Order: sequence, then structure tokens, then C-alpha cells
Amino acid sequence: MNRRASMLSVANIWHHSFMVIPSVLPEPPSEGTLFETGWPVRVADTAPDQRLRLDGVARYLQDIGFEHLAAVEDGEAHLGWVVRRTVIDVLKPIEIGEQLTLRRWCSALSNRWCNMRVQVCGSRGGLIETEAFLIHFGTESGVPARMSERFMAPMLAITTEHRLRWKAALTDPMPPADEPGVQSRPFPLRVADIDLLHHVNNAVYLSAVEEVLAGHAELQSGSYRTVIEYTKPVRSGDNLWLVSRRTGLSLDLWFAVGTESRVVARVTPR
Repeated sequence: MNRRASMLSVANIWHHSFMVIPSVLPEPPSEGTLFETGWPVRVADTAPDQRLRLDGVARYLQDIGFEHLAAVEDGEAHLGWVVRRTVIDVLKPIEIGEQLTLRRWCSALSNRWCNMRVQVCGSRGGLIETEAFLIHFGTESGVPARMSERFMAPMLAITTEHRLRWKAALTDPMPPADEPGVQSRPFPLRVADIDLLHHVNNAVYLSAVEEVLAGHAELQSGSYRTVIEYTKPVRSGDNLWLVSRRTGLSLDLWFAVGTESRVVARVTPR
């Protein structure tokens, strides 16, 4: 190998080693049991073009998560979870009329948080790959809590990364509203947007992403990736604004309360 090729190889390894989100989400493990469930695409979760919307995907991730907890040992003692980041790769759109098969497994963990993969397959070939960084919270303490050994055992058995650490992928600061190319719009909250933690439900943020994406339909014309990171919760009564900026093939979106960004999202083609 010549010097230039060697330098490029080292650079690629360096980039891969420190990349926050892999370009291709981890494959399911060859050994171990994955949790599997399914249902038909819901009418209320589809767009006028018949595709499954991003907020529908978010609801399905919540649903399979609770089903999974009910099926594992010590699941009833681990009911408190907060999503820190969700990655949704729409590789082939799923449409109304498809029967879904959802498979869920752990791809990395520490003792208080984990990356959970969910693969969503449609009966007519639709495919969506997702991964979420989840933090386990004590339902009484309200702070991150260690998972029990019995609960972690099946996750440890199918993973190699057991010292998972959080690192933000979306770090661009929110631009000022008067910056060229920046758009701002209010996003009034409804009573139905608030969940049992008195926060805006995760699926609601993805419905806001869909709202902005309506003006950039070409980003959804092929396969695409959506990344959303939750920094601080938005609560009932907050005056929420959507600040967006299109830069080349990337659409960035900040959920702002006053001058503070609470949640950040990015949509890019695959």
C-alpha cells in the first residue's frame, strides 16, 4: 500500500471510529432472540400519498417498546424511559395496506441507557430501519437509573458494546430568525400532544418535521434519513416555534421556546 492510500485508510478508520451515527445501522445479531410483533399500517398514520408518515413510525416505536417490556424478565420494573435520539432510515416507503413486521433488539448499552434497533418491514417490500438512544429513568426518582442484571442479561448476550456513551450528532447552533434562508413558524400545542410525563410526545415532534418537509417534498422522493435529538422537554403552555434552514441536500429544524432550542432534527437523502 502506498503512502497516500495508507493515509486515506487511516483517515477512514478515524472517521468511522468517532462517527456518532453509522451510515448503515447495525445488522440484527446472528444469535439470540429478537422481539417480533406486527400489525397493519394504520390509516391515521398515513399521508395523502399513502406512505407511512414519520410520526406514525414514532408511534410504532413506542408501541413495540411497551410490548417488548411486557415480554421480558423484569420488564415491569423498567417502565420509565426517555428518548434522547431517534434515527429513522426510510429505505423504501411503507404504504397503507401493508402488513408490518417489526423486529426489536439492543445494539449497544451501558447500565443506564441503550441503543435499541427496530426494523419495520412491509408486506409489499417497504423497509424502514431505526435506532433510538434510550435512557432508563426511575419512575419514582425521576433520574437515570441502573437496569437490573436480569433485565440486561439478554441485551448483553447479543451485543459487544457495553460502555455506550452519549454524544450529540446535531450540534449546529440555532440560527437567528432574520438570517437569509431561515424560516420560522409557530407550532401551537394541543392538549392531545402532551404525554403522561407532561412533555410533548415524541411523535408530535415528528409530525412537525412532516409539516416542514411538505415544502421540501423532493427529500422524501427517494430513501432518506431523519435524525432527531431531544435536549430539553417541551411542556404544555410553552410557546413553540419551528426554525428551519435548507442547506444543499440537508434540511435542519430547531424546536425553539423563546431563544432556546429544545429539540433538533435533520433530514438528508440516503
